Amino acid sequence: MNIRLALCAAFLGLAAPAQADWYEASSEHFVIYADDGEKDIREFATNLERYHSAMEFITGRQSETPSPSNRLTIFAVGNSNTMRKLSGDSMVAGFYVPRAGAARAFVQNIRNRSGSYPDFSVVVLLHEYAHHYMMSTTPYAMPRWLSEGGAEFFASTSFESDGSVKIGRPAQHRAGDLAYAERVKLDALLDADIYEKTRGRQYDQFYARSWLLYHYLAFEESRKGQLQDYLVRVAKGEKSIQAAEAAFGKLDDLQRDLDRYLRQRRMMTFLLPPDRIKVSRIDLRRLPEGEAKMMDLRIVSQRGVGREEALELVTDARAIASKYPDDPGVLIALAEAEFDAGYSDAAIAAADRALALDPRQVNAYVQKGYALFRKAEESGEKGAFNAAIAPFTALNKIENDHPLPLIYYYRKFIEEGAEPTENARHALERASQIAPFDQPLALNAALMLAGEGKIALARSKLHPLTSNPHGGTLSEVAAKYHAALEAVEEGTLWQPNAEDVGKAQIIEARDPAATD
Repeated sequence: MNIRLALCAAFLGLAAPAQADWYEASSEHFVIYADDGEKDIREFATNLERYHSAMEFITGRQSETPSPSNRLTIFAVGNSNTMRKLSGDSMVAGFYVPRAGAARAFVQNIRNRSGSYPDFSVVVLLHEYAHHYMMSTTPYAMPRWLSEGGAEFFASTSFESDGSVKIGRPAQHRAGDLAYAERVKLDALLDADIYEKTRGRQYDQFYARSWLLYHYLAFEESRKGQLQDYLVRVAKGEKSIQAAEAAFGKLDDLQRDLDRYLRQRRMMTFLLPPDRIKVSRIDLRRLPEGEAKMMDLRIVSQRGVGREEALELVTDARAIASKYPDDPGVLIALAEAEFDAGYSDAAIAAADRALALDPRQVNAYVQKGYALFRKAEESGEKGAFNAAIAPFTALNKIENDHPLPLIYYYRKFIEEGAEPTENARHALERASQIAPFDQPLALNAALMLAGEGKIALARSKLHPLTSNPHGGTLSEVAAKYHAALEAVEEGTLWQPNAEDVGKAQIIEARDPAATD
């Protein structure tokens, strides 16, 4: 075996690729890749669809059915060491990358448990998908405690053997935090500014207490309707702690009730019978030998690679592709590796070969489009972007609601220094609507709307970004623009300083993925 490929397999904690028996499970909301048994993968995919349906039922909110390429793709691979190596963080047990047309989750090998508390690796995935779902169905800013408390509330879901789903189980994975971690007072839980000022250096109970408050408000009969009242107030722009005092009453009383609630021996849960759960069709495909051998490289590539790592991966990808020259899946993975390594012409050639074999290979159009856009940027030639947009135009005809053709149609005008047409502006706004979990995209859509004089709409789009529970550069930029727009009248054609936005208004550099 190629030495670097062997190292890649060791890095991921996998068996050598030749021994892997990879499957792809495809459903309405998910695409799952795993080197596991067919029965386990089908059960895992079924449970995730049950989970999505249960969240729709409990919250009363439905997300738009994603286009095939805008589904969440999940790589179930390796163990906790694999996740730490993939993420570069010693505390991470799984992670989620929320991007339009390329939303990815990286989790450990499948561990199905019927009728019992889910394995922690599954808890991590359910937590991250709850974020994905809530961002897709909640158009307003959510305070951090609510975002994390809701995700924790859903993350302990168990799947019963009769097809029913149990939601709202006590969060056993947070029991240690509640017993031993540093306490977080209620005012600090509700107010991010107070929390940042008072938090200690030790690991604290923030996630555990957020779960406790959410669970209490969801089930306590005497407080029925209070959580919804709080949500409405926050959506209207009230500060979290003021909204809490108005909706929940005296915080000292709520703190005392919460402490009492934690000490009870039993807690309620929702048990949804099978007839309340909708499960879409699960299609299973065993990957051909060449595509299976590419999976280790593909996982690392889709996690994101630096230049040096990309150069190593592309050598291995070429070696595999030389043995499977007629496998479209192999050629698409090669095109991605070539692009990552900076070889645009080679990426285009690999994508073209894949399309010649199968013209409906969506990711081949994407990789070819990426490479052509980079070549157009580098050349500076007039009209180069007209050629660069061609693969995305072809892709749009195959998959009308794929967000990337919409984004790149708008980007073409910006790169050319031209005023985007009305159709281009609609395209970017539509992309943001169908991929609301992509926060850099939302920022750019907000700036575009502000430039059209739609100030209120722009501010409403920026507001959730300012409350991003993971903060970061994007949150700070969004907060700056949100504050600047407070003084701008509706209908004013406002434009941010070019120094702040850059020539493209399309943010390619993303904050690190959320990995809580």
